[in-house]
Amino acid sequence: MPMFVDTSPPGQCIFCRLVARDIPAAIVHEDELTIAFMDLGQVTPGHVLVASRRHAVTLTDLTPEEAGAVMQTAQRVARAVQAAFDPAGLTLLQANGAVGGQTVGHFHIHVVPRHADDGIALSWPRKEPGAQVLADYAARLRAALAEL
Repeated sequence: MPMFVDTSPPGQCIFCRLVARDIPAAIVHEDELTIAFMDLGQVTPGHVLVASRRHAVTLTDLTPEEAGAVMQTAQRVARAVQAAFDPAGLTLLQANGAVGGQTVGHFHIHVVPRHADDGIALSWPRKEPGAQVLADYAARLRAALAEL
């Protein structure tokens, strides 16, 4: 079942309001293109959201410069999370669209510190369609990339 996605217009979504300082947030880092802040729903201590400052709903709505900047900020925050919380691992999660699990219609990446037995389950049904099907999928993607 698809999850709800907040589709507030640009400037009115919760993350745009946070960028504009209309609502309070525990901000970790910000620069010209990105903002990183503590997730209100801490999955584990140190759970941070890294978002684009400009309102972009999904990954495909970002400019290449914004996409690179968000990943660079996520890497920097991940290093800080490792230093501050000493997790055994990290999970980065980025969801697009309701069916993909996105709940806020503003691009963001979760940086989640991971510990043994933290209760987080990231598993999905694995399918192995075979070499020919994978080759066909790859051909479709190469054709789509050639059109971009």
